Amino acid sequence: MWGNIEKADEINQNRLNSWNSYYHGLKSLEINGYIELPIIPKNSIQNAHMFYIKVKDIQERTELIEYLKQQDINVVFHYVPLHSTPAGLKFGRFNGEDIYTTTESEKLIRLPMYYGLLKEDINYVVATIYKYYGL
Repeated sequence: MWGNIEKADEINQNRLNSWNSYYHGLKSLEINGYIELPIIPKNSIQNAHMFYIKVKDIQERTELIEYLKQQDINVVFHYVPLHSTPAGLKFGRFNGEDIYTTTESEKLIRLPMYYGLLKEDINYVVATIYKYYGL
């Protein structure tokens, strides 16, 4: 653990570099309406703990995840909203109307993100996503 603390700036910079590579590599897919990319509010600092994309709907998410897995890219969908988990259904309640939470969560795909992720691996993920969209 102490080794990670001593290298915290290096680790964070490495992850930020990976995050930025994904962002810039996938930007034209967002511009052309295929996906949505994360938004970092102005005057905010992020730690690049994950990188996600949002696709059109749960069907496209399922198909893209399967396609990427066939290309040996391990991606996962994001978190299930707490109100729809077994414990949430039993012990919780949703306050108001679920207009966005479930729908938005069904669009999210988390791309590989970890310290030491190689640039060529990021390029492969990006290129494979472009191929999925026929580009």
